[in-house]
Amino acid sequence: MLILETSRLVLRPWQDSDRVPFAAVNADARVRKYYYPSLLTAAETNELIDEANEQFAKEGFSFLAVERKVDGALIGGAGLSRPGPEVPGNFPLEIGWILGHAYWRQGYATEISQRCLYFAWQELRADCVIGYTSAINTPSRRAMEKIGMIRVDDGDFDDITVPPGNILRPHVLYRIDRPKQEIHE
Repeated sequence: MLILETSRLVLRPWQDSDRVPFAAVNADARVRKYYYPSLLTAAETNELIDEANEQFAKEGFSFLAVERKVDGALIGGAGLSRPGPEVPGNFPLEIGWILGHAYWRQGYATEISQRCLYFAWQELRADCVIGYTSAINTPSRRAMEKIGMIRVDDGDFDDITVPPGNILRPHVLYRIDRPKQEIHE
């Protein structure tokens, strides 16, 4: 079983006990401000968890549950997945995260991302990883830039899963390439 650890966090496959706390994250309007659809029902959250577990069983990586070591609290979800058909280009992996509001601005997204990128480079031997978000999502854009991702020239796109005219439809695409030098943990 894949478990990725940082000094403060454990990224692991989803368990049934994660469903209620993750549904609460996805039902928080502050958290879902830059996502479409904005709020998810418990059933929609369960569907996301089930899809992540299926990807994990099939490929050995996925969007994972993020647990804080100090108290075992589920703080959100994060990890690597396959980009959807709405993303232009032929990229093998995307990185993403969604954290409960109480866990923002504590460096968790950076910590998670660095561990996921190390896994992508060392275990999956990926040449690059992308990230994307709605163009107005300044906090996520800053987080991607903080971990070394660069906005892709001519990479902006309309997310076809978002209705035309919605302010969340315009998206920006970021990428980070595999470092030239060997990475050591």
